[in-house]
Amino acid sequence: MSVPASALPVQQESSRAPLAIVTLLFFMWGLLTALNDVLIPHLKALYTLSYLQAMLVQFCFFGAYFLVSLPAGRLIQRLGYQRGAVAGLAVAAAGCLLFLPAASAGYALFLFAFFVLAAGITVLQVAANPYVAALGDPRTASSRLTLTQAFNSLGTAVAPALGVLILPAGASGSVQGPYLALAAALSMLAFFFALARLPRIADEATPTTLSAVEVARSHPHLLWGVVAIFLYVGAEVSIGSLLINFMQEAAGLSAAAAAPYLSLYWGGAMVGRFVGVGLMRLMAPGRLLAVHAALAVALIVVGATTHGLIAMWALLAVGLCNSIMFPTIFSMAVHRLGAQTAQGSGLLCMAIVGGALLPLLQGHAADVIGLQASFGVPALCYAGIAAYGWLNARLFD
Repeated sequence: MSVPASALPVQQESSRAPLAIVTLLFFMWGLLTALNDVLIPHLKALYTLSYLQAMLVQFCFFGAYFLVSLPAGRLIQRLGYQRGAVAGLAVAAAGCLLFLPAASAGYALFLFAFFVLAAGITVLQVAANPYVAALGDPRTASSRLTLTQAFNSLGTAVAPALGVLILPAGASGSVQGPYLALAAALSMLAFFFALARLPRIADEATPTTLSAVEVARSHPHLLWGVVAIFLYVGAEVSIGSLLINFMQEAAGLSAAAAAPYLSLYWGGAMVGRFVGVGLMRLMAPGRLLAVHAALAVALIVVGATTHGLIAMWALLAVGLCNSIMFPTIFSMAVHRLGAQTAQGSGLLCMAIVGGALLPLLQGHAADVIGLQASFGVPALCYAGIAAYGWLNARLFD
């Protein structure tokens, strides 16, 4: 089994309440991230955008991970995981508030609002993932992180239902109410999180003086984990961003009718993560990762080469395959980083920029060769993840 962080873990009996509190963070950033998938076709129609232009939403959102992750790692080292998470919640709330003036100012301010929102989520990611890894037995860190990621997926499954409330209005002003409510929820969560009594973990007291590049060079498994996260997030986001348009083209659904099906895509990841918690105790994480990625490739091929309900359900089923990928890759990559865990987490979150770049690539491909054929982009990403899983299958047994 993988041992994700060499920071000394908190005793299991004292970690349950902190783990439950941190799980709320996973839910919120899942909700905020998946809401983009509903807004993209909405903004595409509202501002008459090409697929490439519409993917600028994800470029700005996930581009924040690239720019903010390393500074976030240094911030976490200075503030600690708990206060760092509070800072991330506050920035995310500010990003939500920017949607209010964006409704009248136009597409450019929407893009900036997405960037600020994602900057806050990035700080949360850098703080929460290694914190969960250290809250308990290192040997079960992958399954523990998978469990909390399941609640992240619950947030992504709820998001399309919220998005349906936005779509019918057909105007940019319709996003103001939901994002104002989200800003209030994030502010309240920051307040209560600041008051919570959470344990410190070992690596908070022993910050490293190495640069992020030096950390990656001294830990090749971290470097390859960065590549795998880049491919995974890029593939997952590309599919989610274009699923509504895909269902319109391949299955003949309207945008409003297609939006609720996104809950099945993201909900599949949630169900798969709950199941994966048990499977990871029976099967090496690397092998399990490889199997899931290979199945994703097969399903995308079916979706890209057929039409109607078969194509639609094949792509929706990729959500099940996504289930264990992020926590498995993350836990293998931060294996035995010790005092360098925060910087390793920053590098891995920096790799989430794949969600900014690969959707742009697929959006351009959709404009040039057609929407269905463009799904060859995420298929190639999953093939690379499958190779990574098989190569690392024995490393953490």
